[in-house]
Amino acid sequence: MTDVVLALDVGGTKIAAGLVDRDGAVLRAVRVPTPVDDAEATWGAVASAMEQVLQGEIVSGVGIACAGPVNAGIGAASPINIPLWQDFPLRERVADALPGVRVELAGDGVCMALGEHWCGAGQGSRFMVGLVVSTGVGGGLVFGGRPFGGRTGNAGHIGHVVVEPDGIACPCGGRGCVEVVAGGPRLVEWARRQGWQAPEHADAAHLAAAAQHGEEVPLAAFERAGYAVGLAIAATAAVCDLDLAVVGGGVAQAGDLLFDPIRRSLERHAGLSYLDGLRVEPARLGGEAGLVGAAALVIDR
Repeated sequence: MTDVVLALDVGGTKIAAGLVDRDGAVLRAVRVPTPVDDAEATWGAVASAMEQVLQGEIVSGVGIACAGPVNAGIGAASPINIPLWQDFPLRERVADALPGVRVELAGDGVCMALGEHWCGAGQGSRFMVGLVVSTGVGGGLVFGGRPFGGRTGNAGHIGHVVVEPDGIACPCGGRGCVEVVAGGPRLVEWARRQGWQAPEHADAAHLAAAAQHGEEVPLAAFERAGYAVGLAIAATAAVCDLDLAVVGGGVAQAGDLLFDPIRRSLERHAGLSYLDGLRVEPARLGGEAGLVGAAALVIDR
């Protein structure tokens, strides 16, 4: 057994690869953009990231976090934000590239939650949900210290809890999911529809800066997004009897702009007595959470 594993985090915007030790420390990492217009080009980017980070290193296992849906049973991925990957045999491709090495696949939300539980804000929690509020909204569950993926590996996909039944269409095929309310690009789109004047390239970080300066529409956008995230957490906590929600991702970098309305939403909607101890905490691992959680899939802890 070697002291390091290879971790991969495959998303619709970037692909990360890292070497992670048995204490959860990321020793070396690379990130490359995700080409989404050609399925083989996407795989080529994964293979390139692997090669760059390995540099001939022998690893004892590979853990893969991938945007979902995934089918953990057969090791396939069909990410909404990589539309040309439908049942793409990701685990098999990685295993073929590194023969004889154990390879495990899970959804990126599950891996974020597992990473935060192991080395971040979720330490000590027994029943938690982890959320990534970024371009989309992902999530995963950790029960009794172990990741819970459900039947196919997609349990905890909190971004597709419906919070606006008559809301706009979501790429998943539903309507009014929290992802189309709180995902970064949708935040900006909503603000523009309400009259926010901003440069064409403006993103959620620009929106947050405007809100910090007291602009009314950006403030309202974060209030709406945080309230929706809080609704989704309340629903998930009621079903799963959780003690903690850890929230990370680029949009969560807005801090209290997002967390204050999340907490107000929970005060209003998480009213069951067994939810009295439910906490919401910001993630601590930043962009490394997915890599750390992916590594945890193949590390005996």
